[in-house]
Amino acid sequence: METITILTPTYNRRNTLPALYESLLKQTKKDFLWMVVDDGSGDGTGELLQGWAEASEFPIQYVYQDNGGKHTALNQGIKTARSELLFIVDSDDTLPENAVEIILRYHAKYAGTEGLCGYSFLRCYPDGRVNEGYYPKDEQIDTYVNARINAGMGGDKAEVFYTKVLRRFPFPVYEGEKYVPEDLVWVQMSGPYRMVHINRCVYISEYLEGGLTRSGRRMKIRSPRGMAMRAEVYLNDAAVKELIKWKMILLYVIYGHFAREDSRTLMGRLKERWRYVVGGIPGMVLYILWRWRYKKEE
Repeated sequence: METITILTPTYNRRNTLPALYESLLKQTKKDFLWMVVDDGSGDGTGELLQGWAEASEFPIQYVYQDNGGKHTALNQGIKTARSELLFIVDSDDTLPENAVEIILRYHAKYAGTEGLCGYSFLRCYPDGRVNEGYYPKDEQIDTYVNARINAGMGGDKAEVFYTKVLRRFPFPVYEGEKYVPEDLVWVQMSGPYRMVHINRCVYISEYLEGGLTRSGRRMKIRSPRGMAMRAEVYLNDAAVKELIKWKMILLYVIYGHFAREDSRTLMGRLKERWRYVVGGIPGMVLYILWRWRYKKEE
């Protein structure tokens, strides 16, 4: 059995998948399985993967599901994977040729360390620049909240998780909603588990137009329950810094009302209910403004 599953959720990305496949063919270590979870594509993605699987130098597993959003495709892939490690790689991104080799090297060093849920590496742009900079301390072992959120480390990184741990934290699924932010789950894992934060690039991102990263506020407003849940997770985590919680209470009020939840229900889900009392009015003002802008753009 391969040590790593490279999990790629995809939706109508037949045009970008070849670049990722080529980068996998160039890997200096091929101790991995590439699992592609097709979230209801109608562009011939399945036929493309079938052709590759018949001649590939590494195993390819193709899983099809009806369209439900990236988070449901991730749930499916995480449930299906049997490898020790799981590396989520989007269908419009690529890997440097030594990515798997680097991951395996650090895994050999830290495997067996108590309380780990995985490793956090760097993402780079195609020109080699690091997305939002390096970690202040290389190979720091700390929680996601401390090393990323409280440290103000923005941008995207490349997380490699222990599959058995990730399986304990499935993405919530809300009927009619196609988006749930991944940090909702990463924060839930933070505290019970830590990660090794490593200043090595194992992921190349281009952020193409039409990708989830660029879809913006409209996509989030269309998935308000997932966004409200994300804010709730931050607000109920004692380790999250105060300044961040004040931002999150505003988002909680905004998305909670887009989800048509009443204030009493929203307040009741918080450990510190007084925070809603303070943030409720400014949050409502922003909600009204956002709703007006959203309807104007429709």
